[in-house]
Amino acid sequence: MAFQVLAINPGSTSTKIALFEGKIVLLKQEISHSREEIAAFETIMAQFSFRYNLIKEALASTDTTHLAAVVGRGGLLRPMAGGTYEVNDAMQRDLEVGISGQHASNLGGLLARKIADDYAIPAFIVDPVVVDELAPIARYSGNAHIERQSIFHALNQKAVARNVAAKLGRAYEELHLIVAHLGGGISVGSHSRGRVIDVNNALDGDGPMSPERSGSLPMAGFLAWAFSEGVTKEQLHTELVGRGGLVSYKGTNDLRDIERQIKDGDTEAKALFEAMAYQVAKEIGANAAVLKGQIDAIVLTGGLARSDAFIQEITQYVHWIAPIMTEPGEDEMAALNDGAQRILQKQEEAQIYIGEE
Repeated sequence: MAFQVLAINPGSTSTKIALFEGKIVLLKQEISHSREEIAAFETIMAQFSFRYNLIKEALASTDTTHLAAVVGRGGLLRPMAGGTYEVNDAMQRDLEVGISGQHASNLGGLLARKIADDYAIPAFIVDPVVVDELAPIARYSGNAHIERQSIFHALNQKAVARNVAAKLGRAYEELHLIVAHLGGGISVGSHSRGRVIDVNNALDGDGPMSPERSGSLPMAGFLAWAFSEGVTKEQLHTELVGRGGLVSYKGTNDLRDIERQIKDGDTEAKALFEAMAYQVAKEIGANAAVLKGQIDAIVLTGGLARSDAFIQEITQYVHWIAPIMTEPGEDEMAALNDGAQRILQKQEEAQIYIGEE
């Protein structure tokens, strides 16, 4: 049975909405917010009414009388297992205070619940970035002061893993997959029987370099550079997460720019392109060790997976490990809808979010 579901995905400069009937898209709209509009609010939470009213206006001419649920992009919550969660009071409190940090996606669950309350229907979130299913051994960093954290592209990784499972005619919970999300940040996860037991922390720059993130660095050299330059903590974080990778070397976070430079004969751009693919391949190899060589498929997804040349560059290193499947791009709205549909169709039960004891 197909249910009508509204999906909401708040970003830093836009609010995306999509209305589904089963998998059919009835309405899809991206509401853009100018820098001036966003700058008028002191905090992300202060944007709530502004975005809520814009969503209501966008839906005003659409028939939503059969709306069965609203689903929002999950924000920075407490670590949790993957799945679809109903937005409850504990989740609302943690999103409002930003228990794990402030981000526009924190508004996703809050907006979903407010609109759902208008219709007296449930509100959900699906596989937020804080999905944490790490095996205990994967939490060790090598230094007692720091524990490895699971922060990654959980929504897209889990969605494409399910898509691949369906193509293979098997359940996601039966498979061992390596999923590499290739975007502005890059995360590579070991999916073992429906759980991501190891993955690099893509938010903080762990793992391969990406278009705008440095990835894992030689720490002594990085510390020496940082102290010699006298930069602040905030500047260091930006260097790791916003100005690393392709931006650091070539001043762009667009792989297409690098590919154009390669065509124009830029040897440094070519070397950088190959190095980023090389580091992704090494991370895939590390995940092959995590899964002890028992791998049903390697899945390459995200925006960079649209580059045939980049996929080919990675493939030459890892093709011997397992069959390679590509799922280019990421459809966050469809992934949110799918998570809500599984609950409404009683294929799964909604998870319960536990806040502070």
